[in-house]
Amino acid sequence: MPETKTKKSEDFNQWYNEIVELADLCDKRYPIKGMNIWRPYGWKLMGNVDNLIRAEMNATDHDEVCFPLLIPESFFKKEEEHIEGFGAEVYWITHAGHNQLEERWLLRPTSETAMYSIFSLWIRSHTDLPLKVYQIVNTFRYETKQTRAFIRVREIHFFEAHTCHRDFEDAEAQVAQDQQIADRLLHKLCLPYIFCRRPEWDKFAGAHYTISIDVLMPSNRTLQVGSIHQYRDNFSKPYEITYETEDGSHEHCHQTTYGMSERLLGAIVGVHADNKGLVLPPDVAPIQAVIIPIIFKGKEDLVNTAAQDLYNNLKSAGIRTHLDSRDINPGNKYYAWELKGVPLRIEIGPRDVASNHVVVVPRDTGEKHNIPIPEAPQHITNELGFLAQRLYEKASQHLKDNYHQAATIEQAKTLSGIIELPWCGNDTCALEIEEILEGNTLGEPLEEKSCNDVCPVCNKPATRWMRYAKSY
Repeated sequence: MPETKTKKSEDFNQWYNEIVELADLCDKRYPIKGMNIWRPYGWKLMGNVDNLIRAEMNATDHDEVCFPLLIPESFFKKEEEHIEGFGAEVYWITHAGHNQLEERWLLRPTSETAMYSIFSLWIRSHTDLPLKVYQIVNTFRYETKQTRAFIRVREIHFFEAHTCHRDFEDAEAQVAQDQQIADRLLHKLCLPYIFCRRPEWDKFAGAHYTISIDVLMPSNRTLQVGSIHQYRDNFSKPYEITYETEDGSHEHCHQTTYGMSERLLGAIVGVHADNKGLVLPPDVAPIQAVIIPIIFKGKEDLVNTAAQDLYNNLKSAGIRTHLDSRDINPGNKYYAWELKGVPLRIEIGPRDVASNHVVVVPRDTGEKHNIPIPEAPQHITNELGFLAQRLYEKASQHLKDNYHQAATIEQAKTLSGIIELPWCGNDTCALEIEEILEGNTLGEPLEEKSCNDVCPVCNKPATRWMRYAKSY
């Protein structure tokens, strides 16, 4: 099987479009633009990402729910800033069969307006708090830009957590916990990232503030894979989400949300894959190790029996293993599983059986080495951990090499990737820099960073740093 027609280093966007289809992740030939078909392998991969998310949510006392897809217009209209932010992106339903609806419905762009009228019924007392729920569903937004599988689509596979709290401080603690959850998840996906506090003009509609979670792709464009929102009581007031305090008074809840989408899969593909195909982090790979029997005439039973025993041992150890017993050339099998991004290939032939060893080939390095068959489960588990560490370190180095601080716009124009510039706090200056750099304002770093320079636009003293990058 040949490599991609387009090289990753030459045209990342075209390479990406090729790889997601060659690897059978999705089929983009569905007749509605931006609504792609998940192929079985892609859906398994996404399902494994979902399983990691569920594990994190369940471990932090969130309960899974599933709200309806359709939202009544009256629910949607309760929060003015929210409807202004999403009004141009929603799909409206006006008829049921031949009958015009008395009230229009919309396909959820996200679920605040669907959930919060119901939260007002669920929450009565301070003993009902905190309320922490999540769901993994599809959302719909009328995307008008060029679509790209997993990165910019109109039907979005989406995770969203929604929480209600007694006060601002408790909601702030939830925001901090969400950052820890995101950190653990993205490490398992081998994706280094940055948190940014989004600028006021680009925060989530209705939020008090928004924290974005951005990954730097090999094209040196950033991809926002998730976000965390602190709402204060901006939604609880119009939706009347109140609770009775210990002294009998009533207060509005403070709320947060935390969301991620199938863009995680786009980041996994873009950051780790190469010209031979996918390179999947072991924690989400549908197949973690594939066994390739090397058959010689007269030795078939010997090799097949040893391969089957090895398969059974690895599977019993909890390693997602596949035994490729197809009657085709081993080289063709190598190419096929490299394209699928299987982390480890295990080769076993007559000589290996005789020496009680097998050959292991990591997908990222391709360097062959032997491991003893009796100790294979532990060795394979270790190999998977080493591979994940290498993937993370390689991506981290790319982020480090393409993360810059600059003092002037002239200097910034010579750089690529994520650029921090001094900022006076004036929106106009940041927007002017955004236009000059032909990029996007990512936001401010969450960590404290002293800034003693001047704003490169107005020359007034800068009070903080602002990040910019070209983005997807």
